[in-house]
Amino acid sequence: MPKIQINGVQRDIAADPQMPLLWAIRDILGMSGTKFGCGIGACGACTVHMDGNAVRSCITTLADAAGHEIVTIEGLSPDGTHPVQRAWQAGNVPQCGYCQPGQIMQAAALLRQTPKPTDQQITDAMSGNICRCGTYLRIRAAIKSAAETMG
Repeated sequence: MPKIQINGVQRDIAADPQMPLLWAIRDILGMSGTKFGCGIGACGACTVHMDGNAVRSCITTLADAAGHEIVTIEGLSPDGTHPVQRAWQAGNVPQCGYCQPGQIMQAAALLRQTPKPTDQQITDAMSGNICRCGTYLRIRAAIKSAAETMG
């Protein structure tokens, strides 16, 4: 039975260690903010943090996550006050909203590692997160706004 630290709470997950972390988060723990998109790590909808780094939870197994600190969108800021979340709201970034938890988690990891990213660094970091509504310009603006707030 894998033991995983999720959003600051140690959890014993009664599941196959090869189960994708995404399904443990959603189906076992009942946290629905992390979304299923493609199942192959290509779209970014399932992005969470593992030890502060953005990872795709659909291709990260429970065994891979064991012993690491996992943070989901619910754990980034339970009340929505993380600077990236605030910038998303202020910039009216979401359209349909489905990909936004993954976008926010990817952006938060970027800003943790690169506090003042250039346009190219933003493009590179966010390139694996797909937004079918095409809100990329608003996403970039929100990341820049969050960087200013965090700096």
